[in-house]
Amino acid sequence: MELESRGIPGVGIATTEFVKAAATQSEALGYETSIVFVPHPVQDRTDTELQQVADQVFDEVCSRLVS
Repeated sequence: MELESRGIPGVGIATTEFVKAAATQSEALGYETSIVFVPHPVQDRTDTELQQVADQVFDEVCSRLVS
């Protein structure tokens, strides 16, 4: 929120476990954040699996940064 207020775009990335928490936090702050959600969990994924997840959301993250 601080960076975006200075004109620096940002996109959060979180797992689907945090959808509700992110919505609650956005509402409490009165600020709509840009977050891309990836499948939960991530901690037990291999490097290859994490790369696949990153590849799947890459275009969405990039488009949110420039829109």
